[in-house]
Amino acid sequence: MLRLPELEVIIATSLTEALTRLAAGPAARPILGGTDLVANLKTGHTKAQTLVAIGQLPELQGVDASGDVVRIGAAVHQAELARDPDILELFPALAYAVGRIASPQIRNAGTLGGNLCLDTRCRFINQSDLWREALGGCLKSHGKECHVIPGGGGCVAALSADSVPILMVLGAEAEIARVQDGALVTRRTPIADLYDSDGRRHVRIADGELLVAVHVPKLPHGARAVYRKWAVRQSIDFPLVSVAVRLDLDDAGKLKQGKVAIGVLGPRPRLLALDRWAGRTLDEDLAKQVAQYVFDRSHPLPNVLYDHEYRRERLRVEVLRALRTWYAPAAVGGAGR
Repeated sequence: MLRLPELEVIIATSLTEALTRLAAGPAARPILGGTDLVANLKTGHTKAQTLVAIGQLPELQGVDASGDVVRIGAAVHQAELARDPDILELFPALAYAVGRIASPQIRNAGTLGGNLCLDTRCRFINQSDLWREALGGCLKSHGKECHVIPGGGGCVAALSADSVPILMVLGAEAEIARVQDGALVTRRTPIADLYDSDGRRHVRIADGELLVAVHVPKLPHGARAVYRKWAVRQSIDFPLVSVAVRLDLDDAGKLKQGKVAIGVLGPRPRLLALDRWAGRTLDEDLAKQVAQYVFDRSHPLPNVLYDHEYRRERLRVEVLRALRTWYAPAAVGGAGR
């Protein structure tokens, strides 16, 4: 049985208190559902001395859809978000994505903020200490070499968070708070810019900062999005391929603009614009062109436990299936819209 190391647990009663505690440095970590953090603490992948429980802070709660931008608290549980009536009406693809994270038990505990801050994974790091020691470790586990790309200067472990690609194409922003000169300060950054290309610390949130909410603009008329994932099993598994597609169509059904976000490539998801096809009507020929475009610009690495060349081919298939929901929905299973 894996055991947790000895930890100090602080239940924060205010956002300012939580931020002050977290500013002590990397030995302090925030915890909400703990579905990722606790497992990594047990295996030693993550080191901490203090956990700051932030699940009761009011600034991190609730879904507010009263304005043109929907505010979703970082502490909203994934299961709650997946069945929220406003999210189901305004962003069904987001509800679909978070409703297929892991298992019902994990979704009941896990939060949106936790999924956005999910640690990266790699077949060379997510192993036992004995297994890793046999290779001499890696850049993410106290070694000096990346075993995926020997000689590489950065860690290429993959981000497998289901919520990230769909939030990227929706144009969502992360609200991040900190205490500066005794005052509470917040900043916003696009979800597309929240991640770094080095898997050792891939989330651009500094010590002493905290993700408190996500802001999602309501879609204009003629715009919608679709999310698709592929995993070996339909539950529990992290996605081995994930893709979100957004299209903005005019009243004649012609493309005004579009985006594709691809996950599970490396630490940072890829965002591609489809504006080159503006003015085209979406049909099978255009869908195949877009799927090929994504295939040509996406190169999965051998960083997760499945053949990377097959994952690249699968990515082409999932993009094509996502696009078919616009003009041939009967031929495609549920993917969120």
